[in-house]
Amino acid sequence: MPKFCANLSLMFNEVPFLDRFEAAAAAGFRGVEYLFPYAYRQERLVERLHANGLAQILHNMPAGDWDKGERGIACLPDRIGEFRAGVETSIAYAKALGCTQVNCLAGIAPPDVARERLQQTFADNLGFAAPRFKAAGIKLLIEAINTRDIPGFFLTTTRQALAVIAAVGSDNVFVQYDIYHMQIMEGDLAPTIQRHLACIAHMQLADTPGRNEPGTGEINYPFLFDFIDRIGYAGWIGCEYKPRTTTLDGLGWIRPYLPERR
Repeated sequence: MPKFCANLSLMFNEVPFLDRFEAAAAAGFRGVEYLFPYAYRQERLVERLHANGLAQILHNMPAGDWDKGERGIACLPDRIGEFRAGVETSIAYAKALGCTQVNCLAGIAPPDVARERLQQTFADNLGFAAPRFKAAGIKLLIEAINTRDIPGFFLTTTRQALAVIAAVGSDNVFVQYDIYHMQIMEGDLAPTIQRHLACIAHMQLADTPGRNEPGTGEINYPFLFDFIDRIGYAGWIGCEYKPRTTTLDGLGWIRPYLPERR
């Protein structure tokens, strides 16, 4: 049966962020993910995790100035020093939180820099980071994102992600496969997941159009969940969607997959 974790950056928005841990546990989740932990002291987040019996499943590396529209810095040639500092910061947080995988956002491609240079910068940065994460017992992930939600994002397809991983040549770089983003960019979800299962360390979901909960759009999630389970995916699936109304009202889809709530 698939394992689902709540994405606290988008879910339970009715309550303050630090109170979302309790809300997620009360709803039946046993794991959480969110964009970034860095605005909070490690001890505060650890306390919330432990108090609610939750596992920290995933967070992202520092990704530049999010409020100003930056969506990662890993492909940017003029931000290499900042990227390397972010490696150490994210490892420190992940170790404190017991998080065994961290996602690296490539960033938006500057129009005045050749894609070959961006690709090489991205691969070089991952090559620097991957062994350091491995030494800490943490998997390093990369995520392809659709260009409708983030115009100009550098990494946009599974094929491109796999090419980057091959260029890095490390055994500690994996795919974070976001079902929502990849339905928009390439479709063919089930065969793609099956073909590249060994490279996929984490998944995320939302329905499309709308980026709301499963059952509100075009993706046949009951089929996909059964398929993912049948082919032996053992990782977590992050619920990275915007509830159509409230989080609790939109949880009907997940209750069959949370045995403790039956």
